[in-house]
Amino acid sequence: MRFDDDAPAGQGDNGVDRRHPIAHPAALVTHPVFRAPAFGNHHPLSTGRQGAVLDLIDALGWSAAGKVAEPSLPDRTILERFHDPAYLDAFERSATANLASPEDRRNFNLGTMACPIFPGLWDRARATIGGSILAARLALEGYVAFHPGGGTHHGRAGRASGFCYLNDPVFAVQTMLDAGTPRVVYVDFDAHHGDGVQDMLAAEECVTFISIHEEGRWPGTGHLDDRLEGRAFNIMVPRGLNDSEFGALIETVVLPAIERRNPAGMVMTLGADALKGDPLSAMMLSNVALWGAAEACVAHSEYAVVLGGGGYNPWTTARLWAGLWGRLCGQELPDTLPEKAQAVLEPLECDLIDAEDRETEWLTTLCDRPNTGPIRPAIREIIRKLSDDTQ
Repeated sequence: MRFDDDAPAGQGDNGVDRRHPIAHPAALVTHPVFRAPAFGNHHPLSTGRQGAVLDLIDALGWSAAGKVAEPSLPDRTILERFHDPAYLDAFERSATANLASPEDRRNFNLGTMACPIFPGLWDRARATIGGSILAARLALEGYVAFHPGGGTHHGRAGRASGFCYLNDPVFAVQTMLDAGTPRVVYVDFDAHHGDGVQDMLAAEECVTFISIHEEGRWPGTGHLDDRLEGRAFNIMVPRGLNDSEFGALIETVVLPAIERRNPAGMVMTLGADALKGDPLSAMMLSNVALWGAAEACVAHSEYAVVLGGGGYNPWTTARLWAGLWGRLCGQELPDTLPEKAQAVLEPLECDLIDAEDRETEWLTTLCDRPNTGPIRPAIREIIRKLSDDTQ
């Protein structure tokens, strides 16, 4: 694999990487609850993005291209593996009443603007956990498992945080560890640092954490010097990260770090908020760059799970995750979306993006045009500081 200042690796003349290097069959993990309205009105996640992903996959004829599996909803015994009983009590009673008490709001961050209470929340949150457990089990059976409803990487043991009520990536990692997987790497390409995952699994010495996230973004953790005694590579990048810079970081820091640790298992959070056009970040990546990076990382592990994550532009989010499923299944990605697929994207809405700011390509194409550019000194300095530690 080669990244340089001009173009992300593996791309042809039109800038789209059409190689499909994943050797394992693909499995899509989802649950009907993800189609239901969620988060109430005027929340960054009330865009119907999960349903749009599934509808776009169906419109492209890819629903039967791989295994599709529905998880069971875990009970309290499973949830208490990582979450405090007092918090789960508050969460369950708030969800049942569809209202958080002032005490539960204060103590557990439930019923706030960031983490509202809405119908179906308890089952939806449990489906994220069940989905990640099932995805890890399918990965152990030989599939590359994709769970777009997962990636709630800010969830804390005893409180809701950052639009996340529970923390499903830790359950995916733990499922691999429970099965005897000797080394697992957690990779996070969301624009926001996966603070909950690193903190909740920090004591697991066989787990390595790799994250590329934007500086100046909530939660403000994951600084370059946060190394967790050499088991964390926190790559906090400046605003405007382009494909060339991202590719350089993948080639010189991320892949060498993975290769050095030679993990048997990998769990990845592939947030769509790192894409150009997302209203809650200033990263400028194309979906082509994220697809290529995800595939390159997954190819370095025997067992792989890919989760969703952030993504607040419903058009770019649906295209990223539907396109990833197509690539994992070895499908040819169309240059222009068929009318049935465009009909899925056209009615989507987002309070954070004005109608005049919507790009035509978000509705008519699947693959972004690569956003190449110069590699800035700040990125070269990050590479200098971290690359020696990957050798």
